Amino acid sequence: MLRRIRYNSPVVLTFVFASFAALVLNMLTGGWANSLFFSVYSMGPYFDPLMVVRLFGYVLGHASLEHYISNMTIILLVGPMLEEKYGSKNLLLLMAVTTVVTGLVHMLLFKGALLGASGIAFAMIMLSSFVYYRKDEIPLTFVLMAIIYLGGQVIEGLFNYDTISQFGHLIGGITGSAFGFYLNANR
Repeated sequence: MLRRIRYNSPVVLTFVFASFAALVLNMLTGGWANSLFFSVYSMGPYFDPLMVVRLFGYVLGHASLEHYISNMTIILLVGPMLEEKYGSKNLLLLMAVTTVVTGLVHMLLFKGALLGASGIAFAMIMLSSFVYYRKDEIPLTFVLMAIIYLGGQVIEGLFNYDTISQFGHLIGGITGSAFGFYLNANR
């Protein structure tokens, strides 16, 4: 018999709830919250006092409910397994590194706004292929996911111009892959 609901994945669940709060706040402010707090922009000629807030906050912002749902579905599907396997601190570190690296690359190389947790979702997808890692082996699941997910983003980026940040997906996938090799090599 079920007795209670358990907060089984604190990093993932806190992120999902914080992202939902940012989505609601953005809806209530008519888009103002995303513009001010939950988007990262290319670097201007001056230092913006909100730059650090945006550098970490852009992953909480989402352009629409559909955007939120697509990212959170992946994060909720894969994240709890990763948090259990690698620990809350390591998963939080993965998310922070992915966030900062993707945000800085966007600020330095691209124009316009970046928001959403797609980079984190891709990092988790790639890290998930290392769950059954064995020493001195490269999991075939990793190779296939690199071809399908990361290769697909390269193709999309080369042949389609849209508002989706394929480079954010690539950086997330590369970060998740690097963490997979690093975390498993040190076990």
